[in-house]
Amino acid sequence: MPTDTNRFQRVGALSNAQAGSDFEEVVQAYFARTGMRLARDFAVQIGYARKKSHRFDLGGDAPRVLVECKSCTWTAGGNTPSAKLRSFNEAMLHFAVAPSQYRKILMLLKDIRGSESLGSYYVRTQGHLVPDDVEVWELDPMTNTAECLFRS
Repeated sequence: MPTDTNRFQRVGALSNAQAGSDFEEVVQAYFARTGMRLARDFAVQIGYARKKSHRFDLGGDAPRVLVECKSCTWTAGGNTPSAKLRSFNEAMLHFAVAPSQYRKILMLLKDIRGSESLGSYYVRTQGHLVPDDVEVWELDPMTNTAECLFRS
C-alpha cells in the first residue's frame, strides 16, 4: 500500500519499480499490435573499445530493435525534473554505444504539464544529446497510441 512517507513514490503505484515494469508491459503490447514482437530484458554487447553486456528493456533480432522505456512524470512540485532528464540522457549513452545495426527507440510515458509533455520538453531542451540514429517516442496509455517526437 502506498504511503505518504516517501515523497519520491509515484502516487497510486505500489513502487516506482512496479510502475516502470507495468509501463514496459504496455509498451511491449503496443509494439505487438504493430506486428513487432519484442522480448523483455534484451541483452546486447555495448561499449567503445571494450564491450559489456547491457540489457535493454525491450528488444529483438527480427527486426533488430532496442527499446528503453521511461515511465517518468513531471515533478509534483512543478520543478524541472533534472534527475529524470539525466536518466533519459543515460539511455542516450547506452544507445550511442549499442550496435549500429539496431533501430533504437526511447519510449516515454506521455505526461503533460500545461501545454507541454515531458517528452516534448526533453527533446526541446536536451535534443542536442540525442544521437542521430535514436527515435524518441511518447506513449499515451489511456488511448494506447504513440507518437514519434524525434527522428533524424
